[in-house]
Amino acid sequence: MVNEILKLRYMELQLSKPWKFVKDKLMEHNTGLTEDDLQYEKGKEDELLDRLSRKMGRSRREIKDWIESMSFNE
Repeated sequence: MVNEILKLRYMELQLSKPWKFVKDKLMEHNTGLTEDDLQYEKGKEDELLDRLSRKMGRSRREIKDWIESMSFNE
């Protein structure tokens, strides 16, 4: 149980901007991403990270870091 809670907290996205703003930045920087690829609901980070990990050939951690960096940069 504790491991599950830690895993959920580990993969929770830490965003400094609203998702719409972040999504637009992600699409600007990677024109191959679609609205469907970037469908996201708070609490369902796993689905987003899995989808982007498969599409981009990167680890879930790399995708999470990339998304968060876009959120913190102007």
